[in-house]
Formats: sequence, structure tokens, C-alpha cells
Amino acid sequence: MTITKGQMAIMNGGDTHMKKRTLFTERASDFLESVFSSSDVSILSSEVKSRDFCQFYNNLETKERMVFLSMLARQYGLHQDIVLETAKNVIASEERGDAVILRVEERLRQSLVPQYQQLFRNVSRHEGGVKFLVDMRADILTNITSISNETDSAYLRSTSNSVRDLLTLWFTVGFLNLQRVTWESPCDMVQKVSDYEAVHPIRNWTDLKRRVGPYRRCFVFTHSSMPREPVVVLHTALTNEITKSIHSILQTGQFKPIRDGEVPEEDLSVNSETEDSSKITTAIFYSITSTQKGLQGIDLGNYLIKQVVRELQSEFPRIYQFSSLSPIPGFKEWLIMEINRNLHADDIGETMENPLLLDSEIEKLKSVSSSDCTNMYEALKRLLTTHEWVSREHTCKILQSILLRLCARYLYIEKRRGYALNPVANFHLSNGAVLWRINWLSDMSMRGINQSCGMMVNYRYFLDNTTENSKRYLENHHIEASPEIVELGSLKNLKKDTDE
Repeated sequence: MTITKGQMAIMNGGDTHMKKRTLFTERASDFLESVFSSSDVSILSSEVKSRDFCQFYNNLETKERMVFLSMLARQYGLHQDIVLETAKNVIASEERGDAVILRVEERLRQSLVPQYQQLFRNVSRHEGGVKFLVDMRADILTNITSISNETDSAYLRSTSNSVRDLLTLWFTVGFLNLQRVTWESPCDMVQKVSDYEAVHPIRNWTDLKRRVGPYRRCFVFTHSSMPREPVVVLHTALTNEITKSIHSILQTGQFKPIRDGEVPEEDLSVNSETEDSSKITTAIFYSITSTQKGLQGIDLGNYLIKQVVRELQSEFPRIYQFSSLSPIPGFKEWLIMEINRNLHADDIGETMENPLLLDSEIEKLKSVSSSDCTNMYEALKRLLTTHEWVSREHTCKILQSILLRLCARYLYIEKRRGYALNPVANFHLSNGAVLWRINWLSDMSMRGINQSCGMMVNYRYFLDNTTENSKRYLENHHIEASPEIVELGSLKNLKKDTDE
């Protein structure tokens, strides 16, 4: 068999790649050995080693970082043989008295702490160290799904969890600083608030100035180890009612009621009015953003909302209503998936136990579907995917009751492991809020239409009940909702329709 020049080049290229990987592995292994060598355990040496670790890691490419961290976890994580042996000693010491058992249990506890955790503690002690660990964990969370080797993935997940446990201790509410951001705040802080905004992207300087201006409050949590770095950002509108539309907040200055679906022209008179505190009775939390991926799984938003509530109550004695105006990410995606399930069941002749559409809704859809479409599930799917309904007033009215009911079902009925399927709902319900009202045509931006068919939801914070509501949700999976939501989202509607 003759090998062509092209095949030889590919083989040589593969050899080169393998050589590079081997050389890197050897270099990384030697470096880690030098970091964890026990010949010099002085404070100065530990500081130098932790700084060297950060520098070495920062100079690596993304793929190299994952290989490096996997090596770290394998070679300097837990010693499984020691863990197993110590666990056996715990069992063997059961009849030797409490003092012996406690000593052996302490040895077991120590054996369950990864060797690299002390390195991470040393890293956290020097300037920028905590931010380094946050970013390192963000790297793991970003890239772990692309790791094909199951064992490497498990080691990386274990490393991520170890870093998370440390960060959870360091990012408790007592170590966080509440700070209000205004137009007069340092430029870098204002710019970061703009850059990090993920819920309703800030379009321009006028938009940004409005969001930190009169009748608006922007609060951030900062951490002493990450100065001038907002960890969580909460945007709040100060109004005299529970707002239905995000456009009345983003497009206008004070509180100007607008009709369903109306998108007013942008008000450019950003700071032309002075706040009248006597008019402010309601706080609307319309955007909350956790800015650091490396802090994922550490609940900071809940604490921020609670502190902001206390801050606003102190500033505005007449304020008594607190509510979110929240997006519903994933609703349209879920709805299309459910439509496809119903279409598939229809194709194979199965009857769905809880069909998506009521008989009465199917009849309504017939009046707005194309003549060539006889299946109303297919008709609804076409309307949603082409956005035809947005510009057709009659179709919009027909879809209103249908989509409101389906959205209530999505938020109130659909669960994942017992908790609300929707992540935003799960966040507010965990905080003790009430699923209070779904708003039709509340966000008619393309983002809002694609996410949730233009709908948004208010989660009400009744301060006297939040603790009990949170406990019932977290322990019993009970969702506290308004009577309207309960009636709208209940699967009993399907039985009623069938009985009729």
C-alpha cells in the first residue's frame, strides 16, 4: 500500500499534535509537583506558589486549562484509598467511646477535603485572587459540556463544586456591600452596569441615563475582594401602580399608563423632572442580573431584593407594594415542543391525556387559520413561528385568551423535579413571591415575542408572607398564586371543556 504525500502530512500533523500535548502534560505535571511539594511550607513560599499557579493558568489556552484542571483534580484531589480506610476506622471505632469516634470522624472529615483546596485558599488571600477563582470556575462551567471523557468531566465538576463551596462562604450577605449606582457614579461602574445588563439590553447613553435617573433605582452588590465590580445588579422602577408593560418603564420617564401592546416613542427628556416622593407607592423590580458565571449556584439575588426593599422603605415611607415585572424565557420554546407532541400523537392515533388546546380554542383558531391548514395545532404553530399574529389585530385578540391560559399552565403547572420549570419563576417563588398576574403584550420587542409571545409576569412580594411562602415552595413544592392564575392555569379547565 502506497502512502500519498497528503496522507503523510496528515499523519505528521497528528504526530505533532500528540507531541505538543505530551510536552504540555509533562510541563503541567512538573509545575503542579513544584506547587504541591512539601519541602518548604512557609507563608512566603505558599504565597509565591499560589501567585505562580495563577500566572501559569492565565497563560494557558482554553483547552489547555481544562486539561490542566483535570490533572490538578486527579493528582491533588482526594486520596480515595485514605478516605476508604478512614471510613472503615469510623465503623470499627463504634464501641470504643465517643472521644475515639470523634477523633476518627475528624480524620475522615479532613480526608474528604481535596488537597488543592488549601491552594485555592492561598490564592484567595492575594489581590485579585478571589476574582481569579470566580473566573476559573466560570471557565469550567462554560467548557465542561464539551468534555467528552466522562472521567475528566467528573473531576472537573468536583473541582467546580469545591470552588463553589469556598465562594459560598466568602459571598455571604455580611461580606457584600449594597451600593446605588447613579449617573454621577464612577464611569467604570456605570459602564459595567450597561455591559452586564442581560434582561433588557441597554441601547444607548440616553437609555442608560434614564435607568439610573429619577423614578428609577439601580442597586448593585459589590465585594471587598472584587472592588468596583458589580456582582448582582437590580433595576427598579418607582411608580404608583403595579406596571403591566415594560415599555412604560424603558421608553418613558415617570409613570405613564399605556395600552396593551403599545410601544410609545422614546422620551428623550431624561432628567427633566424632579421626583415627587408623595406619588411613589410601588417598586417594580424589572431586571436582576447575576454578572459572574463563576458564582452560579450561589443565591445572591434574594438577598439583594431584601436589602433593596429595606432601603426603599426607608427612603419612601408611603411605599407599600413590591412586585417584579419579569420575562418568561422558554415559554414559546416549551409551547412549540408541546404542539409538536400533540401533532405526533395525532399522527399515530394516540389521545393525549391533557391535550394542549381546548375544543373551544380549536374552534376559535379555525377563524384565523389559512384555508390550506386543517389541523389547528399546525395552524397555531405556523402563527407563532412566522409572527403573523403580531400585525393582525383580530388574530391577536383570538390568541390572547389561548396564550394567557397556556402561559399560566406553563408557570403554574409545569414542573421540573417538583419546582417550577421556568427558571425566573423558580427564583421569585423561592424568594417567597406570589405568582400574581400575566400581562398580555407586555414586551413587544423581538426578544420578548421570541421568548414569550410578548407576555410578562408580575411576581408580588407580600412582605409579611414571603418567609412562609418560600418555605412551602422549597419544602412542599407549593406555588402561591393569585386566584386568577390558579383558575387560568388549572388542568381542570380541560375537564370542564370535555364535560361541556
